[in-house]
Amino acid sequence: MRVFVEGGGDQRRTQTACRKAFHLLFEKLLGDRPSPGITACGGRDEAHRDFLRSLDRDPATLAVLLVDSEGPVAAGNTPTAHLRDRDGWAEPMPGEQVHLMVQCMEAWFLADKAALAGYYGEGFRESALPRNPNIEDVPKGDLMVGLDRAASGTSKGSYHKTRHGFAVLERINPTAVRQRSPHAERLFRFLLDRLA
Repeated sequence: MRVFVEGGGDQRRTQTACRKAFHLLFEKLLGDRPSPGITACGGRDEAHRDFLRSLDRDPATLAVLLVDSEGPVAAGNTPTAHLRDRDGWAEPMPGEQVHLMVQCMEAWFLADKAALAGYYGEGFRESALPRNPNIEDVPKGDLMVGLDRAASGTSKGSYHKTRHGFAVLERINPTAVRQRSPHAERLFRFLLDRLA
């Protein structure tokens, strides 16, 4: 299995950090099961392209696409329908292999605020984070502003996706994320079932 992830930018250092973070998160989830390979693709269009290329050229490897939804997912909408409607991705994609981080990867951090506070340390203001208990309903803009405000008084400074995001992702508890994000639960259940 190979997971094609949106993230990591176009620099080797940040792509390595992205791969490592998702590997550690999945390792915590999967325990003794084998972990999937991770490809940090940079942007969402690149992740989509690499996923489709893998489906075409390497059918023996189970390819999984993981991208931000970039906005709310309509009730009852599948990830493939959301991506078709939002991004115009009309190519046939196996629905069970397409997964979303809703509305972006950072929403998962709200499920484990203790890990977030532990990363930033002294001066972190948890009260500045969005308080909506449904982390998938938090708009991306509100989430980023909240992270910036919460972290701005720490020695690490305001939130930065590539400098801080993957280090935080390494720390979060996948069980906490599963409990708060139905789309994460769908992804994690898929990994657990397929990598048994």
